[in-house]
Amino acid sequence: MGVHSRTVTALLVLAALAGCGASETPPQTNPDDGPPAGYPDGHAVIPAQARAEDVSSPTTVVGTGSPASCTGAAFVAAVAKGGVITFDCGPAATTIVLTETAKVFNDKGSKLVIDGGNKVTLSGGGKVRILYMSTCDRAQVYPPGPGDCNTNPGVQLVVQNITFIDGNAKGIADGGNNGGGGGAIYAQGGSLKVVHARFFNNVCDELGSDVGGGAIRKLDYLVAPGAGPARPAWVVDSTFGGKPGLGNSCANGGALSSIGVSWNILNTLLSENTAVGHGANSGQGGNGGAIYNDGNEIVLDVSSSLIENNRANEGGSAVFFVSNNRTGAITIRDSITRGNPRGTFETPNLFGFYVIAKEPAMIINSQILR
Repeated sequence: MGVHSRTVTALLVLAALAGCGASETPPQTNPDDGPPAGYPDGHAVIPAQARAEDVSSPTTVVGTGSPASCTGAAFVAAVAKGGVITFDCGPAATTIVLTETAKVFNDKGSKLVIDGGNKVTLSGGGKVRILYMSTCDRAQVYPPGPGDCNTNPGVQLVVQNITFIDGNAKGIADGGNNGGGGGAIYAQGGSLKVVHARFFNNVCDELGSDVGGGAIRKLDYLVAPGAGPARPAWVVDSTFGGKPGLGNSCANGGALSSIGVSWNILNTLLSENTAVGHGANSGQGGNGGAIYNDGNEIVLDVSSSLIENNRANEGGSAVFFVSNNRTGAITIRDSITRGNPRGTFETPNLFGFYVIAKEPAMIINSQILR
């Protein structure tokens, strides 16, 4: 082999090594590649309490009219302050990459609203969780009042007209965090409302019997009967995944995961999300490709939504719903589920679902297809 040939070979090897090194940095998602927020055929009427909040008088405006002024540090500071947050990043769509997680303080008011104006994307850069709230984390100040910290009213967290990408909660163990999860949003206690939002390529731990929520993890370890149905999490006109290559993933609950929480999901698209664990609850997860719900007196109500092409290695590629004391209920109304393949187990004749509840799942004017 001549000198020229050896030089070319060496250059090719170096290029290959450089490529391997570059792969250690997660590829960044382009939010423009994703579909719009919401299921386009969704037609459920949105109740007043589930609609977007008024942001005409913001507490904090992140940015001063240019993309460069909309920094991750400015957003983190705004969340710590509480109140109503809007953005002024200029006329074009803007992505804000965080280098640290924005954390909610429980003593800064009863409601925190984050409105992206349909132009702002928050990114974890493939390295950090994007948003964190816990009424059980002393560092975030315990909210006043009696009772268990999980069921304390805490803060109502509202995210609307915004996109979350590349959040990463792998290996995170915050104070008050029971088992991690929630690549984009982790919310323990308090309440949660998501309106007209998108979630692409958010991840959490790949193994764990109960860890979950590639996009969102919500916990409410309830001690009061009826508290779950009385304080549901709302997801309205939103998209989780929606296109190959944009799905969210975790050991359980590729998109959504919760313990002790009820959900109302309306006009929403959940597709291409994955529960990547294995061994189910007695092993390392793999339940709930799109949705993972566990608890006691919990309710899941899905209306006018599409759940398709999600995968779970174990149970419930579309939905895993377990009410441990069999008091909970699940209803699928005016919706379609399809292309959610069977893992190792599912409820007979309910393709893509695994359900333990007070009664069989109520399927109303819906198509549950293989």
